[in-house]
Amino acid sequence: MTDAVFPNGGGSDLPLPDLDYFKKGCNPLAQTGRSKLQNQRATLNQQIIKEMRLRAGAENLLRATSNHKIREMATLELSYVNSNLQLLKEELEGLNSSVEVYQNVEEVAAIPLIPLGLKETKEVDFTVPFKDFILEHYGEDGSVYDSEIADFMDLRQACRTPSRNEAGIALLVNYFSQLSFTEARFFTPSKHIGVYFTWYDCFTGVPVCQQNISLEKASILFNIAAIYTQIGTRCDRQSVSGLDNCIDSFQKAAGVLSHLKETFTHTPSYDMSPAMLSVLVKMMIAQAQESVYEKICLPGICNEYFSLLKMAQESAKVSEVYKIVLSSMNQTPIKENIPASWAAMVQVKAEHYKALAHYFMAVALLDRQLTPADDEDKQEKALSQVYDTIPDGLLPVMILKTINHRSRIGKAHLHKAIMCHEEAIRALSLCRNLRRLDIVQEILSVAHKRSLNKYAMYETEDDFVSYMDAPELVSYSEQNAEMVPFHLSKVKVIDFFQRLGPLSVFCAKNRLMAPRTVHLVPENGDLGFTLRGGMPAQVNCLDPLCAAANAGLREGDYIVSVEQTDCKWLGVTEVTNMLKAMDETGVIIQVVNVQDPSYMTSKSATYSGAMQKTYSMICLDVNDDSDGKAKTVSKKLSFLSWGVKKRWEKV
Repeated sequence: MTDAVFPNGGGSDLPLPDLDYFKKGCNPLAQTGRSKLQNQRATLNQQIIKEMRLRAGAENLLRATSNHKIREMATLELSYVNSNLQLLKEELEGLNSSVEVYQNVEEVAAIPLIPLGLKETKEVDFTVPFKDFILEHYGEDGSVYDSEIADFMDLRQACRTPSRNEAGIALLVNYFSQLSFTEARFFTPSKHIGVYFTWYDCFTGVPVCQQNISLEKASILFNIAAIYTQIGTRCDRQSVSGLDNCIDSFQKAAGVLSHLKETFTHTPSYDMSPAMLSVLVKMMIAQAQESVYEKICLPGICNEYFSLLKMAQESAKVSEVYKIVLSSMNQTPIKENIPASWAAMVQVKAEHYKALAHYFMAVALLDRQLTPADDEDKQEKALSQVYDTIPDGLLPVMILKTINHRSRIGKAHLHKAIMCHEEAIRALSLCRNLRRLDIVQEILSVAHKRSLNKYAMYETEDDFVSYMDAPELVSYSEQNAEMVPFHLSKVKVIDFFQRLGPLSVFCAKNRLMAPRTVHLVPENGDLGFTLRGGMPAQVNCLDPLCAAANAGLREGDYIVSVEQTDCKWLGVTEVTNMLKAMDETGVIIQVVNVQDPSYMTSKSATYSGAMQKTYSMICLDVNDDSDGKAKTVSKKLSFLSWGVKKRWEKV
């Protein structure tokens, strides 16, 4: 997945990145709007932990006592704690609703986009666990790796306060890639080294603590997506380049969240559950589609028939994707945890862009009458593509040529636009956090008045008699927003613990024997063995009667040093040359051996010898008689007795 760059013998001629660059995060004490929000989020997380501990204590007291007075006091305390937790949750929701802080300060007329907040975490001290593991597993002094452990901890600390730009993305991606190396070096499913990772839910503030490094990797991915969303909201949406960056950022955020959903399927934190991630992916795609619409509108909307139809379909597309997001947000498990202001904002945008779609369609029908100079066939084809079904059995050509039909359907679209505008204003007024966004109220109010003024121009007394429902519009966009897949194939990172040796041998999953020292003395210029493999060189074709074998060398040993010169990253040619350069007194080498996996495997219900079996195969072990005719079936043993009793005897 990632390529490691090794300065000594790594075989890469690419320049090494500046290590200090990856260790720098934002100043956590900087008084910017975003840093203040993150500091408030961290404070709320600590308060939530305190209240949850109090609640756990009150619940335990209720279960443990039968004294009536004590139970009343515990019940009162529990209700008080639950009220505090609800208030803290509302405060956290208010922080998530502070979308205006992340917007570009130069924005003048744009509805704010919704960013994700960063997940908070606690500090982790890897010093003692890593040193102990290096001593126990690799047989080396852990204090030799103090600088590597310090570099790794500095990198993690910097990732707690990443900058909201590409440098912050590079910092998090570098740490995520580094985690893959660290996981291979120190973490195994069968043994925990005593490192605990604690991360807080982005929406509820509830902490999750695990020894599994997958929680760390998943949380870093979530923060990478969050940084992309914050970059997108900061882009200048009044320029083409700014909108391109905005679209790209939200599409990348969707790709990272999708990768998180597909890769880490059992994360205990609800903000990273598959259901929540699906909603977040849809929301990022919808915001990217909204930015596509703004990019099309940026040069100005031409009051021309085909341009108006195009804008009607583009608006309908944005409304459609936001309706999909709103439908997902209203599902029972999501609705209880997603910020209410987000759902309200999504509803406002869905209704607002639907109103714009009907408004553009109405203007195209009412203001742009068919003239002899117009291409009738082309207009008819364009109109047929906008409508899925047309009421009253009308044909597109009839609508184009008949002024009465054009006026009637056009006013129906205007009426629908007014209704959608009013619904958007109503949804905005019901949300306390959105009511303080003056720019949103102004945009909705201007659009609503524009539709009312246009309707007043064509309103007649018989409109009530000739009222009809506006036909639904077919959504279409010239540029459909799609997620950009997240990958690390182009990321070059440095394995901090490369001095331990190549990962193919020196990893946590391999059971390494204790290092041994062997004194090699040549016999008539012959070592008695050959070398094979890559790095490190491995002993092959060892003569069991040679001096090297008598000195303790074994078949399959890896040579890690020659005369105290590290050889872990040296190939066969280099090691051979070093051995051939020895004099008559010989040379002292250090070797390690990887224990045979079959030797480590204990007998179980699904394993027999070196061949895996299913449980049914073990219970029904069929043995052939010598004559090949009669067959006997071995006695079935209890599942729990397998591996405890001695080997079965044939019946």
